[in-house]
Amino acid sequence: MRVFVTGASGWIGSAVVPELLDAGHEVVGLARSREAAAALHDKGVEVHRGDLDDLESLRKGADAADGVVHLAFKHDFSDYAGAGRTERSVLETLCETMAGSDRPLLFASGVAGIRPGHVVTENDSHSMRGPDAPRGGGEELAFGYTEKGVRPVALRFSTTVHGVGDHGFISTIIEAARETGVSGYVGDGSNRWPAVHVRDAARMTRLALEKAPPGSVMHAVGEEGIATREIAEVIGHELDIPSRSVDPDEALSHFGWVGSFFALDTPASSSLTQQSLNWTPVEPGLIEDLSAGHYFRR
Repeated sequence: MRVFVTGASGWIGSAVVPELLDAGHEVVGLARSREAAAALHDKGVEVHRGDLDDLESLRKGADAADGVVHLAFKHDFSDYAGAGRTERSVLETLCETMAGSDRPLLFASGVAGIRPGHVVTENDSHSMRGPDAPRGGGEELAFGYTEKGVRPVALRFSTTVHGVGDHGFISTIIEAARETGVSGYVGDGSNRWPAVHVRDAARMTRLALEKAPPGSVMHAVGEEGIATREIAEVIGHELDIPSRSVDPDEALSHFGWVGSFFALDTPASSSLTQQSLNWTPVEPGLIEDLSAGHYFRR
């Protein structure tokens, strides 16, 4: 299959691309910079220049592909609503381009915030919908094209996708611990974060491209929910600093923008995904990954 991948040089994309290539697929990767283009070229990926604001470039990439894996997102949490509007425009462009073709369109989503305090399953829908919903209400928008000849599949990734080279939420929390001298957790730290290793997430993505039915939701979840206090205690141990509770009202000042996410209780299951795709997470869990030490090397 000729697969157009946005975010191909990003954190998850950098694991998805070799997974697709090893399975015999041809990959065309969106690149917005010369550095990203060179990195993709070195991996044997056909480079397609453009970015999320260049809708015509996205249209051309999707039009020439047998399937699309849309992983790119503007991770600007200072303008999260703006990032959501961009995401909605991108998904609408991809869906309109692929309408009537019965080609797969996989797009990144998340499990966070769907049913706080409850284990989220693939059957749960986002309570917020429409353009002002997280990620621009992308799931509702894309699934509306199921009967228009598109095979949309939502890839809901765990709150943390971890592994060597991760520069996301966990790395940001570690940097907050370095800067403050305290490895914090919010409140009593009983709130839970689901996690998945990036290689397990990549394998699930490839299987979803090959097998997932139209309008389906797939959960890239390796561990249902790890108490944030346990995460903080491991970080504190590795940095040789104390771990302690942070008042919820002080979460943003202590952690920065990631504080609102670290306060979430958002466990999630992947049982239905594992059954549907015959996928079993096999890579190290988050605590094991943190204890391996690579997160703490400068």
